[in-house]
Amino acid sequence: MHTSIRLSVFALALVVVFAAAIGVGRWRGPEPEPPPAAAAEHGEESPGHDAVEGGHDAGHDEAAVAVPAGLQTAQDGYRLEPLSPGLSTTASEPFRFRILDTHGVPVTRYVAEHEKDLHLIVVRRDLSGFQHVHPVLGADGTWSIPLAVAAPGQYRVFADFRPATRDEGLTLGVDVPAPGEYRPVALPRPRSVATVDGYTVTLTGELTPGTASTVSLAVSRNGRPVADLQPYLGSSGHLVALREGDLAYLHVHPTAGTTFAAEVPSEGRYRLYFDFRHGDVVHTAEFTQEAHR
Repeated sequence: MHTSIRLSVFALALVVVFAAAIGVGRWRGPEPEPPPAAAAEHGEESPGHDAVEGGHDAGHDEAAVAVPAGLQTAQDGYRLEPLSPGLSTTASEPFRFRILDTHGVPVTRYVAEHEKDLHLIVVRRDLSGFQHVHPVLGADGTWSIPLAVAAPGQYRVFADFRPATRDEGLTLGVDVPAPGEYRPVALPRPRSVATVDGYTVTLTGELTPGTASTVSLAVSRNGRPVADLQPYLGSSGHLVALREGDLAYLHVHPTAGTTFAAEVPSEGRYRLYFDFRHGDVVHTAEFTQEAHR
């Protein structure tokens, strides 16, 4: 076959292939649009990185979902900065950290809430090993407290505080490791009765997502109600609630005596830690509760 004839046949073949491709494209139709990002709870837009770090997009403020407390290391320009690399599982060692303001300067002035300038909550990621302590503030803005944990693992450290320049408090959290082999503990099943140090604590009330749920706690010993609880942090007791999984730190407010209003954002399991003082000793009763609509 002559060269000119071969070139003509080749060109004709290209035309046929190109026409077939166009036909297939028309038969298949246009490429589908990429799927939209998953919507946040209640169908609202989920917050991006800036929301977690305390920033915001003015065009999406109304649609953004509020991030529960304690999930952020930084918020509204304030940042929790740990200075200690980890937690000790043997002897108590100083755990040091700072709260940095919007200019990166350590905060040195606070407003006391529940009788303390700052509350430090330490708990392992499986919700065991709970501690509620109150560190000491140095002149340079460094907080410090001797601290040890019972077992190795990853711990969440929450700082609950209110800077003097703010009208509202903040709760920031950061993960801190305790070296060693991690052996997770299963979350106990929901129960309304807990025992600690010879005391029996009974919880009444249920957690309902999206509203302020009322829960009450009654303390007894040797089958008799304890009527002489000592004040602790400005009330008859103190309650902390954490959500299983992400360890969201929930706002719980005392209403009267040992009755509290707890606001939970979603269904799921929560761990409640009730601190009470009796005989000049602070005790902590723990409960697992299921929140459902």
